[in-house]
Amino acid sequence: MAIAANVTPEVSESFTVFSQMTSMDHEQVVFCHDRASGLKSIIAVHNTVLGPALGGTRFWNYSNDREAVTDALRLSRGMTYKAAITGLHLGGGKAVIIGNSRTDKTEALFRRYGKFVQSLSGKYITAEDVGTSKDDMEWISRETKYVTGLPEYLGGGGDPSPFTALGVYMGMKAAANKAYGNDSLKGKKVMVQGIGHVGEHLVAFLDKEGAEIMVTDIFEDRLAEISKRFKVTVIKTEDTYSADMDIYAPCALGATVNSENIELLKCAIIAGAANNQLADEEIHGQMLLEKGILYAPDFVINAGGLINVGMELEVYNRERVKTETEKIYQRTLSIFKLSHEKKVPTHKAANEMAEARIRSIAQLNAKR
Repeated sequence: MAIAANVTPEVSESFTVFSQMTSMDHEQVVFCHDRASGLKSIIAVHNTVLGPALGGTRFWNYSNDREAVTDALRLSRGMTYKAAITGLHLGGGKAVIIGNSRTDKTEALFRRYGKFVQSLSGKYITAEDVGTSKDDMEWISRETKYVTGLPEYLGGGGDPSPFTALGVYMGMKAAANKAYGNDSLKGKKVMVQGIGHVGEHLVAFLDKEGAEIMVTDIFEDRLAEISKRFKVTVIKTEDTYSADMDIYAPCALGATVNSENIELLKCAIIAGAANNQLADEEIHGQMLLEKGILYAPDFVINAGGLINVGMELEVYNRERVKTETEKIYQRTLSIFKLSHEKKVPTHKAANEMAEARIRSIAQLNAKR
């Protein structure tokens, strides 16, 4: 499985869906539209070698359709790598719904979307993501059984964001161990960019350990709410990357680690929950290596949520999810070790580990 460079929203004029699918080695893309409910959605199935493609549904107000397609493709590819390196028997997929998650959600829209998920007959299993919740998954479940992240009263694991945050916290501590010689975050200046469900739980972990927490978000009401609950310093959006910090934790959308922002960053570590943090893997992974910023690969440390929803497909056990999520600490240290030995950026080391597992199972399947 070749490592495909990430494609940013500013793609070339030669962009086509098939060219982008080919560059990232996707299996299938489904465009879903329903005039009555207003549904406009894209389901991207990247790879199903290890099992059915599991990945959340993101509800976001994209500026154009091209941007939505690009995000779906990049996110689904990341899910393949996340499942592979975490040892799950799942493939990678992702879906996006185009719209404003604060104003456009309806039962009819999610149930119509559920019918599209059902039409894939289990090749894609959905869950929550940015802009969606366990309550939305309940609506989807009225039309398909291929959905996880359900409320506990329906037999699900509930909100997966606490486990996503736990994994990020474990990865951040592993990075601190590598960078500073011990994994204590007490007194460390941590910038949490984006305080949605995951960001909020991450702030709670950091607060308990005594970190100096800075927060930034595009929604003022979220900043006000988090400031009432925790001792945090609110940073203006335009000052995010130039702020005096030890650790940058991107927990909103991807591509914030780019050429412009890397020049501004003063941190020693990047460890956050956002997917596809590197705007371009080849360029920006190398830039971080040369600048001496230790990057904890996003798809490695934000896997706690996937572990949680994946366990719903088996026999759900919350303690087992916690134990498996805590393994992210040692897995992250292993990636740092491989990166150092091979003198390659950390994301390349992580990709190599994920691809090796996919390749071995593909070979095994070919012999059957």
